[in-house]
Amino acid sequence: MDQKKDEKLRRSTRTSILFNQRELEAINLYCEKYRIINKSKFMRETIMTEILKRFDEDYPTLFEFEKPNLFYAK
Repeated sequence: MDQKKDEKLRRSTRTSILFNQRELEAINLYCEKYRIINKSKFMRETIMTEILKRFDEDYPTLFEFEKPNLFYAK
């Protein structure tokens, strides 16, 4: 992989998610049960899986001309 592609895929943007106590307990229980050590990776993959699944379900539509491309800038 060349350096230019590496730069585009580098994770440099941070975001935060707030959970209530019950949600956090459920996440912790899930991670413990399934031996998930890296919660950040788990949440990122879970969120991106849902997003990509929805993009696939929503595409194509009659009035959209271009499929979203998340990984390569135009």
